[in-house]
Amino acid sequence: MSTYRPTDTLPALEDANIAIVQARWNSHITDALTSGAMEVVEYYRKAVPECTLEADVFYVPGTVELTFAASKLIETGSYDAVVILGCVIRGDTPHFDYVCQSVTQGMTHLNSECDIPVVFGVITVNDEQQALDRAGGKVGNKGAEALETALHMIAFNRML
Repeated sequence: MSTYRPTDTLPALEDANIAIVQARWNSHITDALTSGAMEVVEYYRKAVPECTLEADVFYVPGTVELTFAASKLIETGSYDAVVILGCVIRGDTPHFDYVCQSVTQGMTHLNSECDIPVVFGVITVNDEQQALDRAGGKVGNKGAEALETALHMIAFNRML
């Protein structure tokens, strides 16, 4: 697992609540993405102690279900952002394309229709090694990047 390093100055947020939704499919990858996201939460709490940041983690069976869960979490009115985390690895059938298209279109729809950001933390790769590289390996942790993006998007949303 790589150690989180902020890529930018993190915004100071008061009472921010983030929902993280993790797909269980390819859990050896998605668990690492969630760990990376939670590493950012812990870093933020120490780096910006005057701000309150809470993060709740929810689980769904697979990547397609991420959109439904995000929609339901938005409806609660309890969160300032939703981060969806999943991993889709290309196989021998077109299933990869259908799953990727479904979750991308679903997230795009939620972002255009809802008042809070939904951040895409789904890695779509050709093989398992590429997934491992993006879940704490040599390319970093896309879960950490997604959580940091959520912080910036909450600040953007509040600015407006």
